[in-house]
Amino acid sequence: MGDMFRSEKMALCQLFIQPEAAYASIAELGEKGCVQFRDLNEEVSAFQRKYVNEVRRCDDMERRLRYVESEMKKDEVKLPVLRPEEEPSAPNPREIVDLEAQLEKTDNELREMSANGASLDANFRHMQELKCVLENTEGFFSDQEVINLDVNRKLDPEDPANLPGAAQRGQLAFVAGVIKLERFFSFERMLWRISRGNIFLRRADIDGLVADEETGRPVLKTVFVAFFQGEQLKQRIKKVCTGYHAAVYPCPSSHAERKEMIKDVNVRLEDLKLVLSQSADHRSRVLNSASKHLPRWSIMVRKMKAIYHILNFFNPDVTGKCLIGEGWVPTNDISTVQDALARASKISESSIPAFMNVIETNEMPPTYTRTNKFTNGFQNLVDSYGMASYREVNPALYACITFPFLFAVMFGDLGHGLILLLFASWLIIKEKQLSSIKEEIFNIFFGGRYIIFLMGIFSIYTGFIYNDVFSKSMNIFGSAWHMNYTRDVVQDENLKYITLRPNDTVYKTYPFGMDPIWQLADNKIIFLNTFKMKLSIIVGVIHMIFGVSMSVVNFAYYKKYASIFLEFLPQVLFLLLLFGYMVFMMFFKWVVYNDTVEGPLSPACAPSILILFINMILQGSQDTPEPCKEFMFEGQKSIQQVFVIIAIICIPWMLLGKPLYIMIKRKTSGAPPPKPQSGGGEGHGEDDEMGEIFIHQAIHTIEYVLSTVSHTASYLRLWALSLAHAQLSEVLWNMVFSMGFKYDSYIGGILIYVFFGAWALLTVGILVLIEGLSAFLHTLRLHWVEFMSKFYEGAGYAFEPFAFKTILDVSDDD
Repeated sequence: MGDMFRSEKMALCQLFIQPEAAYASIAELGEKGCVQFRDLNEEVSAFQRKYVNEVRRCDDMERRLRYVESEMKKDEVKLPVLRPEEEPSAPNPREIVDLEAQLEKTDNELREMSANGASLDANFRHMQELKCVLENTEGFFSDQEVINLDVNRKLDPEDPANLPGAAQRGQLAFVAGVIKLERFFSFERMLWRISRGNIFLRRADIDGLVADEETGRPVLKTVFVAFFQGEQLKQRIKKVCTGYHAAVYPCPSSHAERKEMIKDVNVRLEDLKLVLSQSADHRSRVLNSASKHLPRWSIMVRKMKAIYHILNFFNPDVTGKCLIGEGWVPTNDISTVQDALARASKISESSIPAFMNVIETNEMPPTYTRTNKFTNGFQNLVDSYGMASYREVNPALYACITFPFLFAVMFGDLGHGLILLLFASWLIIKEKQLSSIKEEIFNIFFGGRYIIFLMGIFSIYTGFIYNDVFSKSMNIFGSAWHMNYTRDVVQDENLKYITLRPNDTVYKTYPFGMDPIWQLADNKIIFLNTFKMKLSIIVGVIHMIFGVSMSVVNFAYYKKYASIFLEFLPQVLFLLLLFGYMVFMMFFKWVVYNDTVEGPLSPACAPSILILFINMILQGSQDTPEPCKEFMFEGQKSIQQVFVIIAIICIPWMLLGKPLYIMIKRKTSGAPPPKPQSGGGEGHGEDDEMGEIFIHQAIHTIEYVLSTVSHTASYLRLWALSLAHAQLSEVLWNMVFSMGFKYDSYIGGILIYVFFGAWALLTVGILVLIEGLSAFLHTLRLHWVEFMSKFYEGAGYAFEPFAFKTILDVSDDD
């Protein structure tokens, strides 16, 4: 039962395992997930460890798995999702060989098919482009005679190769090909420059989009034919084509040859289509076959790699016949570890069974708090502040109640709380189906479903206390206020307000929560302000006193009994004598001052608590008219002076008590002063130098005294957010939903649905989501800063056991 209030006891254990049983032993421990192994080979590099070759084999298999999975994604092959009970265990050595062979076979087959497919696709694309060249250049060559006649006018007369008669002496040549349309115009200008205008270029755009050989994306392409003269110019043109990634294709000038070549290309295209179709079918069969096993293969390889990674933490003994490892184990799980080692020895048929010893150590163990799906959310909130020190009091247990309660004080509305409750109930009822969703934002809400559930319940409770349902009140028990005035008084034309006083009306205490008549009162805001402000201070002081009191539990467990007298006692006295006394005055004022009493105890003579408290601290006074009195009871001034003096004494008590105690303790024990350590340490303890202890205690004292004031004021956020939430809810009702009630005709029946939709959308979006998130963050701050800072050190480190479940979850997220 004690482990509910603090982290579990841990033991540092030493494991002795035979090499032949090592793999099976770690596999069994990985399934149980209750050992955090320590690396005994930190000084050895990763490439010099015993099982480095096995880890490399696993890396190679992971590489093959990634390639196979990427090929499946290209072909949009869906992978089956394994249920937890279908997950395979870590493979034994014989299965490892078979798995490696199967992966190698699948990987090589896919790579070969990919290479062949890429070659076939390139051939098919080239054949298509060749066909386009042959078909689109038909019109170019029908005008060749016209080109030959006009060539002298188009060529540069200053070129020696183009002197009169040169065109007749030379024969016109051409180059045909395909280029991206976006590159053609730059390509055309480049050809013009290198030939000085002695090229005649024709083009015809290819219909539709064509796959790009570089990126695979569909692009626009065009067929071009460049006519020229001279072999030297031909070489220049081909270099330009290469630079612009333009594909050059053979194209005969004869119409009959082109027609025959088109027939041949069409036959080859049909053959390529058949081969590509057969290749695609074969590739699909291989991928579908591999997809059935890929999730299991992936899990097996991850487990195998994790096992060999942990085995590299072990040290061989002197004889080399035994592996020695160390790890932290929760004491409650020691028997589980022993059973796992015995089962592994039996599976591997080891001649000597593995065994485990618990060793003594002065190291601080890791912190492990066993949680369930209900407490896990609250524990994560505490761990986000800082991991608890070993066996420190766990605030998460108390946060299960205080967190939703403080949230509800700010979010108190029965209707809004019901929305939270319904949403959380849906998440809880459907948690098995919803747990497979991997969307990050949704997982935040899903992980905190039980927190939202309790926040909804507590918000409904505080909604009853405030009597607030979507800014309206419920008249369940009937108002406790009944007018005692005559009809003549009520109907007086000069009468603007009627004040209902308990002394002048038939009044009784409302059974539960706020009387609904306050919903109609003109001083509703004033009354609720006063009520919620005092309530927030009362709740805050109680919460802080509880936090300071929790430090006693830590001091008692760690046997620091002197700290109870030197730290806890002055802290709690300082808090109680000042702010605890202020809370007492609030209750005293509520009880003593009432409308049924005349004279100094009437409501008109009730003193201001804030003024009384300020005068108490500053030793001031105030003038009060007769018959009122400055103080609420006889002797209050003397009591306040005593309280202030004791509170002031508590400051040097906190400041000097612990350092002087440590100094006297060292002198009486005769222990030498500690030597300064390089590199610093975690926190400040009794083994530090006296100078550091004095400085640390001074900082701690100043922080506590100042934070007592600021933290008390910080709890006023409970009042502020509660007031803002209620007023915003009332504004939405009056400015949106109630607008639909102003229409008497049938149009009003239609408009009320419209206004209700807008009101519901704004209520859920603003009041539930945004206001709920704001109240959640303020509640989190009150726990982290105002509550946990009183006793929670949070200087530990988390227990991270070797568990296959954790490894697989992290891999899936990546």
